[in-house]
Amino acid sequence: MVLFLRTPATISEKIFSRASNGDVTANEFVLANIDMAMAHDGTGVLAVGAFEQMGLKRVWDCNKIAIIFDHITPASTEIAATLQAKIRTWSHKQGLENFFDIGEGICHQVMAEMGFALPGTLVIGADSHSCTYGAFGAFATGVGATDVAEVFATGRLWFKVPETIKVTVSGELPYMVTSKDVILALVGMLGADGATYKALEFYGNAISDMSIASRMTVCNMAIEMGAKTGIIPPDKKTFDFLKENGVTPNYEPVFADDDATYVDKFDIYVDDFSPQIACPHDVDNVVDIKRVEGTEINQVFLGSCTNGRYEDLSVAADILDGKKISARMIVVPASRSILLKAIDTGVISKLIKAGATVCSPGCGPCLGAHNGVLGEGETCLSTANRNFRGRMGSAGTIYLGSSTTAAVSALYGEIVDPRSI
Repeated sequence: MVLFLRTPATISEKIFSRASNGDVTANEFVLANIDMAMAHDGTGVLAVGAFEQMGLKRVWDCNKIAIIFDHITPASTEIAATLQAKIRTWSHKQGLENFFDIGEGICHQVMAEMGFALPGTLVIGADSHSCTYGAFGAFATGVGATDVAEVFATGRLWFKVPETIKVTVSGELPYMVTSKDVILALVGMLGADGATYKALEFYGNAISDMSIASRMTVCNMAIEMGAKTGIIPPDKKTFDFLKENGVTPNYEPVFADDDATYVDKFDIYVDDFSPQIACPHDVDNVVDIKRVEGTEINQVFLGSCTNGRYEDLSVAADILDGKKISARMIVVPASRSILLKAIDTGVISKLIKAGATVCSPGCGPCLGAHNGVLGEGETCLSTANRNFRGRMGSAGTIYLGSSTTAAVSALYGEIVDPRSI
C-alpha cells in the first residue's frame, strides 16, 4: 500500500496513490481501483442497463457492490415498481451480498452504518451526495450511471486527482446553531461553483467536536459547492463509530502531511455564528435567519441524507415535546436503525403527538417523488440539501435550514430563529 509519497501530500493524493499503485499528485489522471461501489433504485436502473448493453454477464466483485432502494420506496407508481423489480432480479442473479430492499434507509446512511465507507478507501456512488462518506476519512464521490456500470464490470475507473481546499473551522457552536448552519455558511461564502472539482479537507476544533452525524452533514453538502468530495480526517470518534457498527479495524487511515499543498485555505470562526437559511431557488443564496424570519411556511420536512439522523429527530422531539405544530410536518428517518432507536427512546411518539407525520425511511420528499410534494404557491422549510425550483414539486418554494430551525418553525408556521426559545 502506497501511503508515503516522495512529496508532501493531501488526503486525496494519498488515497489515489494507493488506489492507482503509484505516486500521484493533483491534476494527474489515474486509473484507480475502487474499494466500494453503490447505486440506488433511481440510478441502479441506468447502471444495470449500461452493464447489460456492454454484453457483460458477471460483476467484478459481488462483495464490493451495494444496491440500496431508497429514492421511491415503497414504490409510488407501477413504473417505479416494475423498475425496482428489474434491479431486484438482477441483484439476486449476480449474487450481490449487499442488496438492501425498501425500508432499510437512505443509501448514504446505510453505507455508513454497514461500514462500507472506511478511512483511506476510495468509494464511488451513483448519487451526487456520495461525498457524505468523506466524514469517515474516505475519498467518496458521486459518478454517472455509465461510470458505475464500468466499475461493476472492472472495479476500476479513471479520475483526475483533484486539488484540495483546506477549511479550518474553529470555536464553539452557540446555542441552537448546528453543523448544518456551518456548511450552509460555507456554501454561501464559496458559491455553487466555488470548489468545482476540488476536494475539501475540514479541520479545526469545531469539526473535531462534532458528532459523526454532524460531520456527515458537513461532507454531504460539499457537492453543493461543486466539490468532488469533502473529507474529515478520521479520529477516535470515527473508529468508535465503526467499531460500534461491527466493523473490524482492517483499514488504514490516511492523513495529510503538515506541509501538503492546498490550492486555497479558509478559516471560519463559529463563536458568533447564527442560524443560516438558503433561500429559493439556489443553495448558495444563504442569509442570516433574521433576514427571513417571519416568512410563512406551509410545510416542514425533517429528514434526508443531510439531516435525517437520530440527533436531528431527537432535538426536534425535545423542542416539540408537549406542543402542537402550526404547519404540517413530515419526518423521514434516514434508516431503519434510526427509526427503531427513535421509537425505543420515545422520540417518534413526541413527534407524532405534536402533529408530525412520520414516513418510512427513504428519500421521498427530498426529490419530490412522494410523501410530501408541494402544491401551487406553497412554501416548505426543508432540512435537505437542495432547494432548486421544482425540487419538491414544480409549483413550490423551498428554504433550507437546520433541524432545530425546522422544529421551531413548525411550531409557529413561519421561519423562526430557534434561539428565541
